[in-house]
Amino acid sequence: QVQLVESGGGLVQAGGSLRLSCAGSGRPLMNYAMGWFRQAPGKEREFVAATTWSAGNTYYADSVKGRFTVSRDNAKNSVYLQMNSLKSEDTAVYYCAANRGAAVSASYDYWGRGTQVTVSS
Repeated sequence: QVQLVESGGGLVQAGGSLRLSCAGSGRPLMNYAMGWFRQAPGKEREFVAATTWSAGNTYYADSVKGRFTVSRDNAKNSVYLQMNSLKSEDTAVYYCAANRGAAVSASYDYWGRGTQVTVSS
């Protein structure tokens, strides 16, 4: 199995940037599609970004396209989400997830605890 721990969340002003980190253990993350999801108060969990293990393709929700970037660092067995030009609408708990299946999927196999991102106006 895979264990995931997110970090890097915090409070930031609108227009600012944050870099979320996801540290993996148990299995090399390169064998999994990796995704980022978020859940705001009173809302359903939503897809944010993902990357495949096979072709290195990336996918982004329309709401973050052009602002967020997902990347990998194999030396640290980690996945990152660089978030730029943050908006108040980005406020949510962000979750790192790993999937043995497709990067674009209705569900993922493994989840981290989440890290809070709060964007103030």
